[in-house]
Amino acid sequence: MPVRNRIAELQPEIAAWRRDFHAHPELLFDTHRTAGIVAAKLREFGCDEVVEGIGRTGVVGVIRGQSDSRGRVVGLRADMDALPIHEATGKPHASTVPGKMHACGHDGHTAMLLGAAKYLAETRNFDGTIVVIFQPAEEGGGGGREMVEDGMMERWNIQEVYGMHNMPGLPLGQFAIRPGAFFAATDQFEIVVEGKGGHAAKPHETVDTTVLTAQIVVSLQTIASRNVDPTKQVVVSVTSVETDTKAFNVIPQRATLRGTVRTMDAGVRQLAEERLRKIAEATAEAFGGTVAITYMKGYPVMVNSDAETDFAAEAARRVAGSCAEAPLIMGGEDFAYMLEARPGAYILVGNGDTAMVHHPEYDFDDDAIPAGTSWWVEIAESRMSAA
Repeated sequence: MPVRNRIAELQPEIAAWRRDFHAHPELLFDTHRTAGIVAAKLREFGCDEVVEGIGRTGVVGVIRGQSDSRGRVVGLRADMDALPIHEATGKPHASTVPGKMHACGHDGHTAMLLGAAKYLAETRNFDGTIVVIFQPAEEGGGGGREMVEDGMMERWNIQEVYGMHNMPGLPLGQFAIRPGAFFAATDQFEIVVEGKGGHAAKPHETVDTTVLTAQIVVSLQTIASRNVDPTKQVVVSVTSVETDTKAFNVIPQRATLRGTVRTMDAGVRQLAEERLRKIAEATAEAFGGTVAITYMKGYPVMVNSDAETDFAAEAARRVAGSCAEAPLIMGGEDFAYMLEARPGAYILVGNGDTAMVHHPEYDFDDDAIPAGTSWWVEIAESRMSAA
């Protein structure tokens, strides 16, 4: 396992950065403390250029190799934001901010990429340019899109881009990846159902939004079971149902459904939206009610390009000895926007037997740092060999 001695030496320092980020979580674009520390460290490392405020609160660092006149420009991206979850780990480095915690390991991603930046700035054993990208607002804010729309790719002539995420359940320090569609498109919907309220003892005088809403919830499940090719992936989940009364003897005038649609294919994504609208509208009409539908397109499907996936897997094999085939993941990832703008790949690194991400007892395992940091370095040096 070629974890370089220097990276092994850096592990305690990187872990200390990680635990500091963990203790001071920040949400979405409000990553001012984290971004400030990242920028200060990149300058301390001797990066050739450090720019703050890309995509609102993103940070970009540029490290030029032994020769940057003929080499390619490779972007390496980590996310910085936390989640609105109350931490329950009881760790010494637990969140000091009530209701916020690093429940997805972005503290580890940021720290590992900082470690790689320090190593690469010291050694510069590559021909070309590395652009380290520290992104805010992955957890629903679309920070990746903001950085792309801010002209990041063009400004630094980034030609390909790579990302990494820890994965509980995958053996510690091992890797997994897949070419093509990897993470799902993540759309959201809200359906406001309008009926005719009244006394619960006289349902015949009402248009019962509770019954109507229940029919919509059940009927939406036919999108997956009867409308979409069963060899393709789709999830339609109603996650919230609210009415405008909590009384026991009132049939409500209005009810609101909220939920999410996850797909791995652009055609299925369009079909799911069309069927959701038709099912809700037709069901409401049949019961004598009406619906108002808001359908919000979220992150697109995240698609790994073939050649870059091969490069990423080979780098992982050099670090860990093997690289598994990852499953399709119906969660979303806004690195998708960067992969729409440039070819590249996204890989998983094992976090071992820990709580799952987005759980209040989750914590990034610092023992994954040498493998993750080494993979970043392998990508830089293998894609831009100085030999």
